[in-house]
Amino acid sequence: MNVLVFASRKGGSGKSTLAAHLASCANRPGNRALLIDADPQGSLALWHQLRGESAPALRRGTRGMAEALSAAKSEGAEWVFIDTPPNRSSAVADAIRLATLVLIPARPSVFDLDAVRDTIELARELHKPYAVVMNAAPAKRNGTESAIVTDARRVVEKMGAPLWSGQITHRADFALALAVGEGAREFDADSSAATEITQLWSAVNRSVKAINGAHKAAQGTRRMAA
Repeated sequence: MNVLVFASRKGGSGKSTLAAHLASCANRPGNRALLIDADPQGSLALWHQLRGESAPALRRGTRGMAEALSAAKSEGAEWVFIDTPPNRSSAVADAIRLATLVLIPARPSVFDLDAVRDTIELARELHKPYAVVMNAAPAKRNGTESAIVTDARRVVEKMGAPLWSGQITHRADFALALAVGEGAREFDADSSAATEITQLWSAVNRSVKAINGAHKAAQGTRRMAA
C-alpha cells in the first residue's frame, strides 16, 4: 500500500488541492483508496462531501492514523492520501513517519520557499523520501516557464531537495473541479489542468515504484546478511 503525505508549514500552499486532484486519479473501479484529512480546516473533507460519493473513503482527525492505515491495507487499499495541517506538530510528524512519499507543494514566493525548508528538514530527520512540487505557478509562455518559477527552482535546488520538473499552473479549472467534488481529469479530461495533474500523477507513480523497489532490495540484502 502506498501512502502519500501532503505537508508544508505554509498555509495555502496547495496541500488539499493536490491531495484531492491526485486522489481522483487513483479513484478507479476495483481500486480502494483512503483519504485522511488531518487538517482542522477540513478542506479535503469538504471536497469529499461535495463529491457525494463514498469513493474514495474519507477519515477525519489526527488520532489513529496508523490504525486507519492498517485497516485500509487489510481491506486491499492501494493508495492513501493524508492532508496535514500547516505546522510542524506531532500530527504532521506522525503522518510523515507513515509516508511512502511526502509531497511538499510550494508556490513560487519567498514565503512558501522559506516554509519549504522546515518541512524538508522534518522529512530528512524522519528518513522519508520527499519531493517539492511547484504549485499555483504562472502559466508558461511559448513553452517557457516564468522567471519567478525558474528562480524558485534555483532556491529549492540549492537546498539539495528533489524537485518535480513540471509545474501545476494557477488555472480556474482546478478550482472549478473542486467546487463540484471532482478532480481535474474528471471535470474536463481534455483541459490543460488535467494534463498537468496527469503528469504529476505519473511522476508520483514512478517515484513510488522506485521507492518500493529499493525497499524490497534492502530487505533482501538484510535477509542475506542474516
